[in-house]
Amino acid sequence: MRSSNALRLAFALCVITSAVNLQAPYYAALAAHDGLGVAATSVAFAAYVLGILPVLILLGGLPDRVGRRTLILTALCLCAIATALTLVVPGVVSLGVARLLMGIAAALTSISAPAYMLALFDTADSRGPTNWVTASTSLGFGLGAAATSLFLLHEPSLTPPSLWGYLGMAGLALILLLGLKDEPGVATPNGQLLRLPAYPAGSLPFGLSILLAWAIVGVVIAVLPAILDRHDLAAWSGFATLGICSGGVLFQPLARRLNPVTSVRLGLCILPFAYTMLAWGSLTGSLTGVLAGALAASSACYGFIYLGGLSGVLDAADGQHSRASAGFFLMAYIGFSVPVVVTGTLVDRLGHTAALTLFGVLLLGSVLPVSRHLGRRGSIRPETVENDIAPDGCNRQGR
Repeated sequence: MRSSNALRLAFALCVITSAVNLQAPYYAALAAHDGLGVAATSVAFAAYVLGILPVLILLGGLPDRVGRRTLILTALCLCAIATALTLVVPGVVSLGVARLLMGIAAALTSISAPAYMLALFDTADSRGPTNWVTASTSLGFGLGAAATSLFLLHEPSLTPPSLWGYLGMAGLALILLLGLKDEPGVATPNGQLLRLPAYPAGSLPFGLSILLAWAIVGVVIAVLPAILDRHDLAAWSGFATLGICSGGVLFQPLARRLNPVTSVRLGLCILPFAYTMLAWGSLTGSLTGVLAGALAASSACYGFIYLGGLSGVLDAADGQHSRASAGFFLMAYIGFSVPVVVTGTLVDRLGHTAALTLFGVLLLGSVLPVSRHLGRRGSIRPETVENDIAPDGCNRQGR
């Protein structure tokens, strides 16, 4: 392995994922600028998933057609265009279009980055390449929002300097990527393009678990800034995003040692308590409560439930690993979008307290039956997850 090549790709992955939550800390300011409410920014936020799903569901064979480096380059360009759009025309509509472009970029990255990194390492052991991919992407998802928050704490703006800084970093990543090459024979124009997701017997409870987990992540990123804005804390929301997207990496070593069913159940037990802390902190204006709740939620969302759930799905796949993984992440992205839009609408109609309370009640009522239905097919080897992990919202396979 040439470490410099792996570093180039890892840097590009971090830059791509940094774009995704770059505007999150000033969602509320964009809505106020356009005279809109939380529901509008929630819909714009969910446009990200509209960009992801078609690629994830239908175009899993695209790397075999055009090559992996081409897709990474395309993703980087799409993120730069999306960021430039929010600089030139700040507003909720441009945010929605930008989120759509970023979703396409994230999907292109997910279906190409893991195999690309593995090829650069030139090894049959996927643990090293996997760690590079998950670390670079999870850090990126949180760092973009945190950088914007730092600038907003200094001076409120609809075009913070972090966006200009991002364009410079994207240009550097693009130059570094031009020096990389695909493995010979990767691009085969006649390769299979259409690959639909699947749900083998026993895999659905794991999919429902990640749906619940990523619903909380979506609420923190899209809805929480408007609630914190009532306490003049909206500029700090980027650090909550950093905590909930990147904090789970700290718990992944423990999650890998647990049986997948045990890991997911532990994560499901953590979710209601973490959400309660998040909701209480945001409603009372306790920044400590918000940040602590975000870290606790991340331990479940990107630690125990993510790794344990993916391992459980792969065990149930019966040779259909790629399609079963796609089904798992389809459920995850549904959780990342639909509950967020519904919660944002309820905030506008019922108020912050009622909306967050209703979300919490539904979360608790869903966690119990899902946890009960886990493990119907017995124990699973946790090592199986290492072969199929990839980036996604903050660490996503196929993403």
